[in-house]
Amino acid sequence: MRIDLHTHSTASDGTDSPAELVRNAAASGLDVVALTDHDTTRGHAEAIAAASEGLTLVTGAELSCRLDGVSMHMLAYLFDPEEPALLAERELVRDDRVPRAKGMIAKLNELGVPVTWEQVARIAGDGSVGRPHVATALVELGVVPTVSDAFTGDWLADGARAYVPKHETDPFEAIRLVKAAGGVTVFAHPAAVKRGRTVPESAIAKLAEAGLDGIEVDHMDHDAATRERLRGLAADVGLLTTGSSDYHGSRKTCVLGEYTTDPEVYGEITRRATGAFPVPGAGGHRA
Repeated sequence: MRIDLHTHSTASDGTDSPAELVRNAAASGLDVVALTDHDTTRGHAEAIAAASEGLTLVTGAELSCRLDGVSMHMLAYLFDPEEPALLAERELVRDDRVPRAKGMIAKLNELGVPVTWEQVARIAGDGSVGRPHVATALVELGVVPTVSDAFTGDWLADGARAYVPKHETDPFEAIRLVKAAGGVTVFAHPAAVKRGRTVPESAIAKLAEAGLDGIEVDHMDHDAATRERLRGLAADVGLLTTGSSDYHGSRKTCVLGEYTTDPEVYGEITRRATGAFPVPGAGGHRA
């Protein structure tokens, strides 16, 4: 089985619609794909409707968290999307995205970059607006050559000249909320130092004690030595280890199935979940 547990659609900051994403996942030879848009489940219904026979869809989300001033992302799988407390927290995070984006635009304007809210809103479309949309605007304006080049100290990285913080959930609270909604939690790309500051490994041990289920080890932002170190840490504190592409369509260079999750780990994730269940494709339809 080929299992990719971290992808994004136009419901957040990917460039594939949810229907296109599941069709591309099937075409890439995946057996299981998780749709984990940022702080939203809006793409789930479309993805479920379009999933073809032979592809299983895992519903999820990537939750924006912050620990001791350091931004981090928590992958949440197979939770009840209507559970009131987790739903309210996701809405709080999403509602802060528009004023945050407008704040970044204002800072960029002060730096002489003629980006506008209208441009960023067009790029975001119906998705939850975020830094990648602002970064895409910088690419369109010729300020940087690629989206990745916008995530530096000069522009949009944490603490950079045009950075604006947003509401982010305490990860211990995120674990509690996801568990209460019947879901499973995996710390996304925990050692992605190219994105900025990362939480110390001692904090990962504390998160494990609080109920964290796993860490994402095999990821494009982790080199071989980092993956080996994280695997050892996971073994020491009893965490599952996953692998995934963090696919964003054309917005990033990664491809579906670039890294995958062991079928036994996937099986354990599904066994632990009680809020929702993987959805086998029923033939899908063409959008």
